Amino acid sequence: MFVLYGIPNCNTVKKARTWLDERGVQYTFHDYKKKGISSDKLNAWFQQLPWERLVNQAGTTWKALSDEEKASVKDQESAAALMQNKTSVIKRPLIEDTTGKVITLGFSEKEFEEAFA
Repeated sequence: MFVLYGIPNCNTVKKARTWLDERGVQYTFHDYKKKGISSDKLNAWFQQLPWERLVNQAGTTWKALSDEEKASVKDQESAAALMQNKTSVIKRPLIEDTTGKVITLGFSEKEFEEAFA
């Protein structure tokens, strides 16, 4: 069983969910909009991935930030604060296994095939 983190109206999350559903991969969906994200969970992810990979600087949420807000994100602590305040800035989908290990970040059919083979 896996946990897929994201927001339901994100096209990339929709693609990932469709891919998983079509292959019978069991997962639960964690909706950032409804459930938010804990600092403990972010810290666990930061131990596996650099904060720069977890902040989606190509997304509309990031682009809508003021230059001052963007400049204030300069380390793990400031990234975590932004990610908790504006969960849509977290790169998605992020999928982890039952141990909390990050399996995939974003959606790539090739990566999904390797991860869920």
